[in-house]
Amino acid sequence: MLIREATDEDWPAIWRFFREIVTAGETFTYPLDLGEDEARSWWLLVHPNRTVVAVGADGTILGTAKMNNNHMGNGSHIASASYMVDPRYSGRGVGRALCTHTLDWARASGFRAMQFNAVVETNIHAVRLYRSLGFEILGTLPEGFKHPVHGFVGLHNMYCRL
Repeated sequence: MLIREATDEDWPAIWRFFREIVTAGETFTYPLDLGEDEARSWWLLVHPNRTVVAVGADGTILGTAKMNNNHMGNGSHIASASYMVDPRYSGRGVGRALCTHTLDWARASGFRAMQFNAVVETNIHAVRLYRSLGFEILGTLPEGFKHPVHGFVGLHNMYCRL
């Protein structure tokens, strides 16, 4: 698997699974009816922030990550990232590779920590992955997310010192 900078030409492949993940309403706090143009502007970030894709040996885009400063001004030393793995390729290490890549980017860029503001507590695979990479749950906003199956569930704030 290769992780490289995302390009405008990658967007159609990203959008296919991005739309599927967002409209499922299980893991992101994005509007369920998020339009393609707005989604593209939210996901494809510009320097100094980054968006990458994980690409299989056959050139298929398996997943994507965006990484950025979590705050501005005197809080700009804290990074954040978001990940989407095409559901057809889940369980194959794509999420771990993307998360490791973003942590390496944050360290190399001089960030002191990475924070995830809203990890849905029922997204147990993501929570397990993040914890295995050194993240801890700082707190949970009770009923902060309206899950389509489980109803109101918590949103974790997760942190990893770099």
